[in-house]
Amino acid sequence: MPSSTFNVSVDEVSLTFHAADQQGLPVTDLKPSDLIIYDNERRPRKILAFQALRDAPIRAGILLDTSVSMEGSISQDRAVSTEYVERLLRPKTDLAFIEYFGYIPRIVQPWTGNQTALARGIGEATVGRANPRGGTAIFDTVFSTCLYQFGKTDHPATGNFILLFTDGEDNTSHVDLKGVVDICQRTNTAIYAFHPEPSESFSPGPRNLALLTSQTGGRLFHLDDSEVEILKGLNTIESDLRNQYGWSTGPQNLGTMAGSTKSTCEFPAH
Repeated sequence: MPSSTFNVSVDEVSLTFHAADQQGLPVTDLKPSDLIIYDNERRPRKILAFQALRDAPIRAGILLDTSVSMEGSISQDRAVSTEYVERLLRPKTDLAFIEYFGYIPRIVQPWTGNQTALARGIGEATVGRANPRGGTAIFDTVFSTCLYQFGKTDHPATGNFILLFTDGEDNTSHVDLKGVVDICQRTNTAIYAFHPEPSESFSPGPRNLALLTSQTGGRLFHLDDSEVEILKGLNTIESDLRNQYGWSTGPQNLGTMAGSTKSTCEFPAH
């Protein structure tokens, strides 16, 4: 189906981001004067709002690749995602859902703050679930998840992210990587991925995941790291999402629903 671009007038351009120092620790005292922000490669005429978002509610999608290529790591995927749910999710304020995917995605536990229900959904993940035809459609899955799940959350008041467990090898998607990045940026959804070491040195998986995570404001972790490093990775996710900034300005020109408005942010050296 051919794509279409709709030009619309927008009254405000918003950006949510987190900042970390060279040690990966959150920077919690940024001021507008510390930033250089460009909208469509031009400095905005006026900043409408700038605020620190501390301890915002989390909205998490836990996506488990259950295709055949993940058979060797599915048990560790379950362990890491359960660790996140039981240690870091705050039942009174946070929400999460569990989704399996292979050729097609399937949400097995809808949005909830119930840790027991989430852990049960994670524990039932087995290779072959949601994969009646074979193949893996990572890009299609993430695109639809952002559009239909995170497109309806109350961002930017929440920290939205996908906790993605996959080897990054996509062979059946219709959406390309750029389309996935665009929808993640439009819904303020960061991708944090855990992946096993590829069985083949020329696998495109690590590169796919590196691009997805870096261009959506997330990070990439390795399942082959020690338990201490994996726990450190989960705590890093928590730190990123609980310490964010919200920024908004009037648009330089017309934005588009296809996401052609490009904003960049620089942190000048002190």
